[in-house]
Amino acid sequence: MSLESVRAFFAEQAPDIEVIVTEASSATVALAAEAHGVTPAQIAKTICLRVGDETMLVVTSGVARLDNRKFKDRMGGKPRMLGGEEVLAATSHPPGGVCPFGLPAPLPIYCDLSLKPFGEVVPAAGATNAAVRITPQRMADLVGAVWVDVCQ
Repeated sequence: MSLESVRAFFAEQAPDIEVIVTEASSATVALAAEAHGVTPAQIAKTICLRVGDETMLVVTSGVARLDNRKFKDRMGGKPRMLGGEEVLAATSHPPGGVCPFGLPAPLPIYCDLSLKPFGEVVPAAGATNAAVRITPQRMADLVGAVWVDVCQ
């Protein structure tokens, strides 16, 4: 169902963007980079976090790591990674396929500045073998993301 919600999102919001389904898994940054012929840094990984009672998505470069101090200063609290079941409940996407598209309910979405240097990034698309190719700014615009600087 998750892949279908992403396909429906793009059909309505950006019909020119194709959801790419591969035979190979793209569940990790390394696998995704190999499957799509890009560098690991161009993989846009989506992290599902909770600060206090608020669940949010943070999309970063595949090689970026959250900086706890920057994150706490910007978001007002320490991030807690959600477990697989919590991620699935919040996004409808399985771990390895989590993305900011086709969500069952709105969540705050943040794009880290680590994505900005790239002309194209490859975020997952609701399944461990699905992705899209998109510019970082268009991705942020489509999902109403706020740009932040929360990575090292």
